Amino acid sequence: MSTFLDWKHLSFAHPAFFALLLLIPIMIWWQMRSKKEDNPAMRLTTLAGINAAHAGGKAKFRPILFVLRIITLVFLTIALARPQSSNTTENIDSEGIDIVLAMDISGSMVAEDFKPNRIEAAKAVALKFIDQRPTDRMGLVIFSAESFTMCPITIDHNVLKDQLSQIRTGMLVDGTAIGAGLATAVDRLRFSKGKSKIIILMTDGVNNVSNPISPLTALEIAKAYKIRVYTVGVGTMGQAIVPVQTAAGIQKQMMPVEIDEPLLKTIASETGGKYFRATGNQSLANVYSDIDKMEKTRIDITSYKHYAELFFPFALIAVISLALEMLLRYTVFRSIT
Repeated sequence: MSTFLDWKHLSFAHPAFFALLLLIPIMIWWQMRSKKEDNPAMRLTTLAGINAAHAGGKAKFRPILFVLRIITLVFLTIALARPQSSNTTENIDSEGIDIVLAMDISGSMVAEDFKPNRIEAAKAVALKFIDQRPTDRMGLVIFSAESFTMCPITIDHNVLKDQLSQIRTGMLVDGTAIGAGLATAVDRLRFSKGKSKIIILMTDGVNNVSNPISPLTALEIAKAYKIRVYTVGVGTMGQAIVPVQTAAGIQKQMMPVEIDEPLLKTIASETGGKYFRATGNQSLANVYSDIDKMEKTRIDITSYKHYAELFFPFALIAVISLALEMLLRYTVFRSIT
């Protein structure tokens, strides 16, 4: 019964047969017209003969025959239209792109050349980027003088976005260790089964920490694991306002913007990626939009639709209704004229 009530998946192979239902108004008109013609006026001197020859009350049930004929037409029409229940299954084939966001959270990321500052602007565009790639596995690495995995690669983007929302400057020892950030991101991807492995490394400074893993060493590791790296330099040209903690409290100072663009360009070009420079909120959003277009996940969806024929019950009701009409017409109502 649930199959017949599932109108969402119900269809008809030959809906043109529903035009037969237009015969119903014609049949009703013809029935009413015939009824008038079958009742001519006549003059009688007494009703005794009619009372003696009454039909036993059966005549008032004769319209049942017409109702059965209408039922026969309706259900026969539905059967001829061939109702079908469809069931659709889908096979989804995704390329499987694994992406790690490596974000600089050093003290200079609070510079106010972005609104409200660099780190908050970076978080906002990263959240939007995650939402645009629902089928990709993604992870998050943060770095300053050291690096840390905030979220391993996962398909649970709600967990990833929650971790991304919590990052802030001061979570790690201050400084900029690009090599450590890149190496940790590579480590998150080296056992990845994805057909494509991507790192988006964003920084606003130069490598200024003596770390066991230099940026060039991390670059070679990324190349060994065939990981493509997109690098993003964040900061306006020239100088930017940076809040600085002093003995008198937080003071805003103009500080030079220094980004090691040659290094970032080398990392990107040698891994098959691309270097971008973002100087404001809109240009940073454009960077992520460009990366999204270049690394679009391919999804192939193959649909299979299965049909189940449902005409038989309707045809059976039509046959039963017709047979019942013929049976009543030539038995119970035979003597009624």
